[in-house]
Amino acid sequence: MSEKENLPATSEFKAKGLLAEKGVKITEKSNIDALSQRGYGTSENDVFTLAFYEALYLVDKLMLEVKDKKGDPVAFQSLLSAYDGVDENAWAHYLVYRDLRSRGYVVREGFGAEIDFRIYDRGAYGKDTAQFLVVSTQEGKPAPMKDLANALTQCQSLKKELVVAVMNRRGEIVYYSVSPLTFK
Repeated sequence: MSEKENLPATSEFKAKGLLAEKGVKITEKSNIDALSQRGYGTSENDVFTLAFYEALYLVDKLMLEVKDKKGDPVAFQSLLSAYDGVDENAWAHYLVYRDLRSRGYVVREGFGAEIDFRIYDRGAYGKDTAQFLVVSTQEGKPAPMKDLANALTQCQSLKKELVVAVMNRRGEIVYYSVSPLTFK
């Protein structure tokens, strides 16, 4: 799936959202439908919310306009600062999300403490389960082996492939497939 298939042109679609504590809330029904069909956001207690990384991506693509509680526009950098306040790895998570979306994948929030994202193969979102689970980290930042081992065990039990996404010092994302070591 190409980028153009995944996202409509900016003249066709622009959602409006309100900055919230854990992301960006969307209230307009047509925006909610358009975003959820493309694999964005979650709905909980009749409230549709975009995760910060989703909102940053859509703001960058000029598909989302975010306002604060006073009604003032929220710029990309301010949105990133809000995200950084709730996630110390905000920049790395956003870059991994942006890279995967730009490659045509639907990227959904992970589960558990170790898994950051679920990745749906091109064209599979809504039809099949996620094929890959992603753990993201930064080059040079210590990552406990116990966390990686737990993530791998979780992936194996779900019959998914584990991918470690590493943001290097230049901001590039490098992907590593992880599998258990087997002796023959």
